Order: sequence, then structure tokens, then C-alpha cells
Amino acid sequence: MQPSCNSGQSCDTALAVTYADAQPSDFVQLFSRSGMGEASNGFYQIPLNDNVPSGGIRMRERQESLGNVTHRILTVPDAQDRVGAYYQQPGKPLAEWVVPAGHYFMMGDNRDNSADSRYWGFVPEKNLVGKATAIWMSFEKQEGEWPTGVRFSRIGGIH
Repeated sequence: MQPSCNSGQSCDTALAVTYADAQPSDFVQLFSRSGMGEASNGFYQIPLNDNVPSGGIRMRERQESLGNVTHRILTVPDAQDRVGAYYQQPGKPLAEWVVPAGHYFMMGDNRDNSADSRYWGFVPEKNLVGKATAIWMSFEKQEGEWPTGVRFSRIGGIH
């Protein structure tokens, strides 16, 4: 199963949030908040070349439940997460959050240097602009290079 939006794709936001509530795993567009900059530097990147340790990259899997849903979580124990850059919720220890009513916890897109609500806080419902409903273009390309083709199989509705 592929993620709904990949790098090199443009997602259409035809359905405004006023017509439907945002659901977990939806892609949404939101208004920028003052002080909410690009999440583009300072995060750990797993080495993918000659810098890989001779024993490989150690990964650990665990399970956690949220309500009635159990999730499999894959982690890289040696990765240096920027805990010091986390948003600290008033009255809570670092790296512990409670999403207030009327706000959303936004997940990153799992790309290099991606960030989410752990770093820039919760998004008020009034800042949601719309829900991504379709991928209207998906290019075949390498980072820093011109597109070499179109991935027609990725164009269409998001499910």
C-alpha cells in the first residue's frame, strides 16, 4: 500500500473542511501561523550510503494501543530525535502532549526533514482550509533533478 501523497505530487483541496470533519490520516491544507517556519533543517537522517555502520542500522518494533486500535511502531534507537526542539505544552513534561479540544495533532509527511505537531504545536480547527481529495499530478523524479516522466498510476482520488 502506497502513501496517499508522495514527493513530487500535487494534491487538490477541493473539499472544504466546513463540509466534513477532518479524520485521522486525512491530508489537509492549513493557514500558516506566525512563527511556524519551514521544517527544513536540524533533523536526523538515516544514512543511505557508505556511512551505514558495518553491522547495519538497528531497528526496533513495538506495539502500542490508542483506544481500541493497536499500532505497530518501527523505531531506529540510535537516531537522534531533536527532543530539545519539541513544542512544550504548558503544564506537561517534555515529549508528552494532550491535544486540546478544537485542535488537531498534525502528522508529518515522513519525508526527510519532516516535522509535525511535536515540533510546532497543535493546529486550531479555524486554521484548517480544506481536505486533500485528489492527486492531480505525480512526477517521476530524483531530488534536485528535472522530472523524467509522469506517474499516471498515482493520479486520482485519495482513498
